[in-house]
Amino acid sequence: MRDRMSIMYFFRAVTAPEYLIKLGVLLLVVMIASARGELLAGQESWVATWGCAPQLVEPANRPPIPLANNTLREFVRVSIGGRRLRVRLSNRFGTDAVTLSAVHIAQAAGPGSAGNGDINPSTDTPLTFQGAAAITLPPGETVDSDSVDFELPALGNLAITIWFGEVSATNLTGHPGSRTTSFIRHGKAVANPSLPDAVKIAHWYFITGVEVLAGPASKTVVILGDSITDGRGSTTDGNNRWPDDLARRLQTNPPTAGVGVVNMGIGGNGIFGGLGPAGVKRFDRDVLEQSGVGWLILFEGVNDIGGDRSGTVATNLISAYTKFIKQAQAHSIATYGATITPFGGNRYFSISHEAARQAVNHWMRTNELADGVIDFDAVVRDPVTLTNLLRAYDSGDGLHLNPAGYKAMANAIPPGLFLTPTNFDVQQNRMDPSGSRH
Repeated sequence: MRDRMSIMYFFRAVTAPEYLIKLGVLLLVVMIASARGELLAGQESWVATWGCAPQLVEPANRPPIPLANNTLREFVRVSIGGRRLRVRLSNRFGTDAVTLSAVHIAQAAGPGSAGNGDINPSTDTPLTFQGAAAITLPPGETVDSDSVDFELPALGNLAITIWFGEVSATNLTGHPGSRTTSFIRHGKAVANPSLPDAVKIAHWYFITGVEVLAGPASKTVVILGDSITDGRGSTTDGNNRWPDDLARRLQTNPPTAGVGVVNMGIGGNGIFGGLGPAGVKRFDRDVLEQSGVGWLILFEGVNDIGGDRSGTVATNLISAYTKFIKQAQAHSIATYGATITPFGGNRYFSISHEAARQAVNHWMRTNELADGVIDFDAVVRDPVTLTNLLRAYDSGDGLHLNPAGYKAMANAIPPGLFLTPTNFDVQQNRMDPSGSRH
């Protein structure tokens, strides 16, 4: 009503020429406002809300029954929500073509992956690929689905269901450390509300990303890591890895509610070797090529240290970290280095390996190249035996943490780290987990 009265007052008691002038001014204001709205809408871009690092699936992690001509339902916990999304699928490590005869998405229902693969059938939505319901992925190829309108709540559980045509039984692209139950059912069942007779397995196959269309304030945090980031020691279907806890922490803090979290941890992975593609080989794919990345948390190296026999691993890691940080910053991605957590009591421990860990952590805490440091070591170590995890956080092997430990790691990260512009002055903005600047 106030706007209407203002317009009436604007035109009250004016002559005809004045009326035309004021009408022109009003039309100009409306045109500018409309153009501004279109400009803001045009600034929307794709931002990753979930992702996993693909690798060649080892024999022990292959599906218990063939995927060919059968249905696979997988669940993922997203970080930020949206109303339009697309899904990324990959045959990067396959040596044969993979036919996806149909792909559907839906919101999980009830316990979702912890139950019988339940979905909310009213949200079941088929995906297309350049307008077609089916697609054949050649070896080595990755594809994004066409974008689709879909109500995806923040921290929601999304079901991705694939009905396969031809697919190899041996050379598969996937992510073994899903810590989430998937469901394989004979025949076509992409729209079934539940899959009670499905075979269950805790691995992901072919799915590698979910992206939402978001405004210019939304960016995502990518975490490059190993099994500690991948969630070894967390609860299957519990979504209590430390990146999950970080996503919840950011979502409950209004200024960071538009910040996504993408977990690019691989169990057994290292910067220079280990399981899956080495960090130096996957950095571009898993960090720089993700959509809408604003920040990188660099938390990898314990497997390199634990397997080292050369005595030069600390120097080599620092050299790789330096390269990663410079690459990220060249792409306007702020990088936070994280200290390596203790592994006393684990088979990795030795005097030389502990010395390498300390050298790496000293560099993480003192270098002036990274945009900040997240001191996980200080958060989870035993205050008396500094080489060990705090007993309350130890999953039992001296290396991996339990859900309480992972929550402590996430809680140690100030949400304010993800409000800092990516082009800030390093000297003025280095932060530790307490939020203090160095």
